[in-house]
Amino acid sequence: MAAKKHKLKIITLGGQEEIGKNMTVIEYGNDLIIVDCGVAFPQDDMLGIDLVIPDFTYIHNDRKKIRGVVLTHGHEDHIGATPYFLREFNTPIYGTKLTLGLLGNKLKEHGLANQVTVNCVSPGETVKIGCFVVEFIHTTHSIADSVALAVNTPMGLVIHSGDLKVDYTPIQGESIDLQRFAELGKNGVLAFLCESTNVLEKGYTMSERMVGGIFEEIFVKSPYQRIMIASFASNIHRIQQIINAAIKYKRKVLILGRSMINAIKTASELGYMDIPPGLTIEISELKNYTDQQLAIITTGSQGETMSALTRIASSDHRQIGIKPGDRVVISASPIPGNEKMINKVINDLIKQGADVIYEGLMDVHVSGHAKEEEIKLLHALIKPRYLVPIHGEYRHLKQHRELAVSMGMNKENVFVLGIGDVLELTDKTARKAGQVPSGQLLVDGLEVGEVGSVVLRDRKHLSQDGIIIAVVGVNTDDGTCKMISGPEIISRGFVLMREAENLIKSIKAIVESTMFECEIKQTTDYQYIRNRIREDLKEHVWQKTKRNPMILPVLMEV
Repeated sequence: MAAKKHKLKIITLGGQEEIGKNMTVIEYGNDLIIVDCGVAFPQDDMLGIDLVIPDFTYIHNDRKKIRGVVLTHGHEDHIGATPYFLREFNTPIYGTKLTLGLLGNKLKEHGLANQVTVNCVSPGETVKIGCFVVEFIHTTHSIADSVALAVNTPMGLVIHSGDLKVDYTPIQGESIDLQRFAELGKNGVLAFLCESTNVLEKGYTMSERMVGGIFEEIFVKSPYQRIMIASFASNIHRIQQIINAAIKYKRKVLILGRSMINAIKTASELGYMDIPPGLTIEISELKNYTDQQLAIITTGSQGETMSALTRIASSDHRQIGIKPGDRVVISASPIPGNEKMINKVINDLIKQGADVIYEGLMDVHVSGHAKEEEIKLLHALIKPRYLVPIHGEYRHLKQHRELAVSMGMNKENVFVLGIGDVLELTDKTARKAGQVPSGQLLVDGLEVGEVGSVVLRDRKHLSQDGIIIAVVGVNTDDGTCKMISGPEIISRGFVLMREAENLIKSIKAIVESTMFECEIKQTTDYQYIRNRIREDLKEHVWQKTKRNPMILPVLMEV
């Protein structure tokens, strides 16, 4: 009797209709692999949230099927959620040397370094994971050791692009392995999961080498100025070019930001960076050098609140401040949603007298993502039967579909998936087959998922309208709830109490009246009394101020 054939499932748990927290499940029968497990930056209304990670509920339901997590490269939006995932699932990890090196730093921070099985693979290598045979294909991106994946499944070949661009002159190593993509395309590809981040951009993405020439130009034109450059910590090739310019123009290098220090240390130890002994200095040595002898490499290219550059810009860094004439370079483009934060940092730097260079003024950044013509090239080589645009907002995914159709692909064979959508494939058919539990989990400090929509709503309420706390001392010995002290009124973020004495007096009067009514009714239900105080004060404050602060009644039994 022939074995039952299952359907191949591709499930997108992140990176669809959004930028970041990339995560895709490939499942067949009793086997499931996960491609990438990344984080996203919190949005403006996610007050106090540090990170956003994918919802793992579906994987919990199918945890016995997990055979491994395969990582395409070491950027945060592809590996950042992996430690949170590994807290819940004991599963092997597969990735290239630098990717695992960067992940290793995170695993140490989470106390998982000795609890996880990591498997280091090289581009060109093939690994069997459950019923899948995964080939790692060398690509070029804005971080070394990036790979695409060719996943041989019982239904056919699935190619996952990871993040990539076609760079013929990379800083290190060979160019993207277009030959291998062509060979796989010639043999037949069932489905191509292709990144869409830059699909709206015409032409080709420039080579990373171009930025090196711009850095040299900046060093030449800043002979007497201190130079400070902010970039992504994981952009090893970019940082190496800054270091090369510093060597050439005889400057010492100070590295700021924990993630930057860790990334450079890891990349150097693994042979991906070349930093001569004695080039870098400690922050305590800064006073020993003149401005023209210094180059500072720092975190903060996205305006992150606690990053070194943001703290320097806001005069909140304990050891470094901006001097008039400092040349500050922001070598990155804004991740969608971060524009306001970056603009604030730029403005703060300029106010302090810095000369700020950013994308738009000079070509201090090139993308690591393929533009339209490069994506066309990949499609022409791979010739997939089905296409799944990934890694982009809805406008990117939709444009990617239009691009594929313009190249002759049947529109019915292009599937624009949202988070949680399931694509079912056989060797001859493909269709959307419903959804699985999905979404996002919010990380606040060490807690994952504890902060939900209700807590965020309260935080937003507090940030916009402030809070009034009404404290009442009560006694219930005689079967009623008597007020025996107070009420004490505390206001934070609503009004300055010494300037609103009449309002505070009227608020006290409302609380006293409500407490008297409850005493007459002989109620001792604290929850009822608190609700009455809250509703009466809400109505009173709105009538007096047309504002709606959070109201928190506190009953203290004496």
